[in-house]
Amino acid sequence: MIEWYEYPVESHVVQTADGYLLTMHRIPHGRAEGSGPAPGKPVAFLQHGLLGSSADWVVIGPERALAYLLADADYDVWLGNVRGNTYSRAHKTLDPDREPDREEFWNFSWHEIGVFDLPAMIDYTLGQTNQNKLSYVGHSQGTTTLFVMLSLCPEYNDVIKSAHALAPVAYCEHLKSPFIRAVAPFVDAIDLITILLGINEFAPSTQMMQMGGELVCRDESPVQEVCSNALFLIAGYDSEQLNRSQLSAIMHNSPAGAATRQLLHYAQLINSGQFCQFDHGPIGNMEKYGSTDPPNYPLSQITAPIALHYGANDWLAEVVDVEHLRDQLGSLIGTFRVPLDSFNHIDFQYAIDIIELVYDNLIILIKTYNN
Repeated sequence: MIEWYEYPVESHVVQTADGYLLTMHRIPHGRAEGSGPAPGKPVAFLQHGLLGSSADWVVIGPERALAYLLADADYDVWLGNVRGNTYSRAHKTLDPDREPDREEFWNFSWHEIGVFDLPAMIDYTLGQTNQNKLSYVGHSQGTTTLFVMLSLCPEYNDVIKSAHALAPVAYCEHLKSPFIRAVAPFVDAIDLITILLGINEFAPSTQMMQMGGELVCRDESPVQEVCSNALFLIAGYDSEQLNRSQLSAIMHNSPAGAATRQLLHYAQLINSGQFCQFDHGPIGNMEKYGSTDPPNYPLSQITAPIALHYGANDWLAEVVDVEHLRDQLGSLIGTFRVPLDSFNHIDFQYAIDIIELVYDNLIILIKTYNN
């Protein structure tokens, strides 16, 4: 997609401390006349959400997609991909598709992504660009993992110029999405079932699913509206901001795969009302944490400047939960409510009016904290 629009693109493979191989994508500069590679160019790092990939930042094209906008604004843009998604289904020794490796490969939640994947990708990005700081933009799970990293690996606060959390997810007690809430009451049983049956991967991205999503959601499809309604049931209803002509491209790249435990971890947060580590049950928690309950993430350790951007109709990042998160952060740039009442979770990446509603202000904030 990036090459199609005549932007430069590179692929880089990063190995985490626990052996996962992550493929990152880089847009080193824009396509405007006079644009080109230059040492010392500021770095912008973009991190996708649950079931997403680096494609989320480019799929709607150069007129509106954030990766292109930042590249044209003279940023060196790096797009992360976490373990288990389309571009990062690899490990130094484990095969995600074969026994006996499969269960061990998929035995992670977004906790491990925050502790291992983000540090590895950020370290690599800074090393490749010879920079000591970068600007961070995350969407959904890309915000959750940021909060995990900055609270448990506080040294990374020093390498963040500013962090911008789009649809921030930490506390989930008031989450409205019926799809996720349906899972929560049965989370312990589901965890057991996935272990017994070996169903460790959630919504894997296969060629058949990609082709099916493209065929069902394209403009000529009589059931195209099914695609949009499925998205609305998860993220919140906002029909006017969804460009249905782009549904085919969106669904071709999503879902991009994840571990079942990532979903289960979020379901646990609904039940507990806390922002805490994975709950292995009282006995498992005693073995892992030394207490019957999983520890909360120490948000007080976060000192990097953080901006929270939220929508009033976001069924995955409910306003009251965002406000709870806001009250726990001591280095807040500010909280920014999108000025459209119907704005939902996926609108942060796909909305028709995303530039005017979010990205114009976002890029100004990034530039403000660029020193």
